[in-house]
Amino acid sequence: MQHRLSIFIVGLLFVFSAVLAQDELNVLTWCDNTDPNLLQPFEEEYGVRVNAKEYDGTGTALALVEQSRPGDWDVFVVDTVEIPRMVEMGILAPLNEADYPWDDFFPEVQLRDLHFQNGQLYAVPEKFGYNTIAYNNEQVDPEDMRDLNMLWDEKYKGQVALYDYYIPMIGLAALSLGIKPNEVTAENLPQIREKLFALKDNSALVGDTVTVITAIATGEVNIVAGGGEFAVSNLSQENPALDWVLPDQGGLRWQQAIGIFADSEKKDLATKFVQYIVSPEGQARLATSECFWAMPANSKAPLTDEQKAILRWDEQPAFLQNSYLYFIPDAELDALMLDMWTEVLQH
Repeated sequence: MQHRLSIFIVGLLFVFSAVLAQDELNVLTWCDNTDPNLLQPFEEEYGVRVNAKEYDGTGTALALVEQSRPGDWDVFVVDTVEIPRMVEMGILAPLNEADYPWDDFFPEVQLRDLHFQNGQLYAVPEKFGYNTIAYNNEQVDPEDMRDLNMLWDEKYKGQVALYDYYIPMIGLAALSLGIKPNEVTAENLPQIREKLFALKDNSALVGDTVTVITAIATGEVNIVAGGGEFAVSNLSQENPALDWVLPDQGGLRWQQAIGIFADSEKKDLATKFVQYIVSPEGQARLATSECFWAMPANSKAPLTDEQKAILRWDEQPAFLQNSYLYFIPDAELDALMLDMWTEVLQH
């Protein structure tokens, strides 16, 4: 009996040691990369545990990095337009272009002037989509939603949720005034400010990604300003009434990139993870993440015809032409925009 107990204890210690010895990879990301259906195949193949920490906004991500010790993070999913700043701050490690399927990425999302800095690759395209208008087509007139200015119409007062991210919301307000997002200046901010105040007055709530998705899914609101395919695509199979549109005035286009932290001590494993995420299999799982759906950067992602239809795969050339990539203001203008958005939230 004592012999059996000893064997049992030794077995437990072996299992416990194996668990402790399991390698871990720490990923700082938007919520879509936290989906277990995305992470599990990689974890099983490499016997690793992926700890994916969700953030909602670059400012939040940078705060987490600043609060961490060097080496705490391995992989960073970041807005593509933020890559130059991340390189300047020394956050991202150089990558080897030959490690990634560059020719398989849609030409429109390759954006070499952003992914490469001084001829060196620092991040690769991962996913993209739009901040436009998401809506319930049984509760609102779909034709109305083609006009961005209908968000301000009394007809929809109390039916609108605002996406709480200042860059796309300021961009949409600018478009409603006939101002291109990349032409926002300190001089025209007061005009945009008043437009956003009026939009806040017409809205029911302001919330982050999960909040606005939940609000339209439950019927708390019928419109998400700043929403897009990310807000409703993963819900449309259960509720076909949930839809989205790129208004005639255009919309904002967001794009995610994935890179490796410069101070990661697990760069080989991190490289394998990035390779998995941008592989056809990884891209199909990422595009249909349980948090939100959006277009994969890899054109060879094996999505079904139904999934492609939901993501408007065949309409992408027109959407890309009539949308504006996130604009990054200089530090002075950025501070003014953040202060203004805070005023809007408090309005």
